[in-house]
Amino acid sequence: MSGYERFADDAAARGLRVELAERGRAKSLEEAAANLGIEPREVVKTLVVRHPDGSFLFALIPGDRQISWPKLRRLLGVNRLSMPSADVAFDATGYERGTITPVGSTTAWPVFADESISGRISLGAGEHGRSAFVDAEELFGSLGATVADISEPL
Repeated sequence: MSGYERFADDAAARGLRVELAERGRAKSLEEAAANLGIEPREVVKTLVVRHPDGSFLFALIPGDRQISWPKLRRLLGVNRLSMPSADVAFDATGYERGTITPVGSTTAWPVFADESISGRISLGAGEHGRSAFVDAEELFGSLGATVADISEPL
């Protein structure tokens, strides 16, 4: 099963309304946003983060912001977090970098979403060149996401 099919199946199982879009390959988040006709802030990046205990979590960050490591560490009550290599992220999620999404991940890691994300957003759909539009609140609810201040300006 492709990553795209896994995404679509999991979205349907969650009752998550998604609009799938072909956007073509993009060399940057800004290019992906332009291909979709939206602003970079409306593209939500899914980052895989390694917890000190060896597990992982997803951090959802708006495209015009970056993860705030101090804020996320404080929220989790840990002194260290890291981003795994592309191979390790693939093993943890079943998705390649640039396609990662918590929806359809091979393991249901905890999800932490930045509080500035709202409304209709775009995120990866498990395959290069494809995106999904979803309502942020519906997405967070379907994933049991923790919503908090975990980003800072670029």
